[in-house]
Amino acid sequence: MNTLVLGSQWGDEGKGKIVDILSQKADIVVRYQGGSNAGHTVCVDGKKFVLHLIPSGILHDGKTCVIGNGVVFDPKSFFEEKKQLEDLGVKLDSKLLISDRCHIVMPYHKSMDVNSEHILGDRKIGTTGRGIGPAYVDKYARVGIRACDLLDKETLKEKIKNNVEHANRIYSLYDIEPLNEKAIYDEYIEYGQMLKSYIKDSVYFLNDSYKKGKTILFESAQGSLLDVDFGTYPYVTSSNPTSGGAFCGTGLPYKSLNKVIGIMKAYTTRVGNGHFPTELLNNEGDYLRKNGNEFGATT
Repeated sequence: MNTLVLGSQWGDEGKGKIVDILSQKADIVVRYQGGSNAGHTVCVDGKKFVLHLIPSGILHDGKTCVIGNGVVFDPKSFFEEKKQLEDLGVKLDSKLLISDRCHIVMPYHKSMDVNSEHILGDRKIGTTGRGIGPAYVDKYARVGIRACDLLDKETLKEKIKNNVEHANRIYSLYDIEPLNEKAIYDEYIEYGQMLKSYIKDSVYFLNDSYKKGKTILFESAQGSLLDVDFGTYPYVTSSNPTSGGAFCGTGLPYKSLNKVIGIMKAYTTRVGNGHFPTELLNNEGDYLRKNGNEFGATT
């Protein structure tokens, strides 16, 4: 049975630990949206694992973890996460697959994210500042850089050149320090070589696995009320954490999903700004936050 685990509130409901439990019975665990703005915390045998990009199933042997095409992928964050896992005894080699269609979070996405929030002032969204929104903007503007582009020197060079020129024109209006095109290219062409063994055609892999009867566990990030279409817009994330996002974010058909599990907790929390009429800005709220350990893995 193929199962999807999603957050029924604003995220931080405890999805990571549930995915960790359900991973024991799955062959494949796939993340289908979001980016390193996610934060899944799992504790195993006294060790604390904080995952942002890599699916929570990575902690189990014999499982294949997939970062699906709907995810925006930050290479720098990935390698930091990879090192933390390896330091705790978890090896990624042969267990992880990154979709060649993943869009890449670039340095200008992060700087645009932070500076846009600053410019908005009191009207800011309250993003994590990790460049997720701007990366999705480039995806839908059809100027994004995908994982497959990291493996093609000429394509990568041209795309970075065009995008950096555009970013620097915007930066000049706000007296923001311009970006260095060559430095970005040198950094990301190196990432491409480091990621080469992980980048695969995930759509083919997942559909082939499904046809062979492999058990697939879909892992969402954020929560349903942060869905860009169905959440508390505009105070939302930039993707679809709800179940519909799983199909666009993996390339699997809707009939591949048998069960959806929504995770929620007795009280609710949210990161960032937006409507939250029952917020407890008092000692009771502080008590719940402290005793519930409501301090995000990302924020």
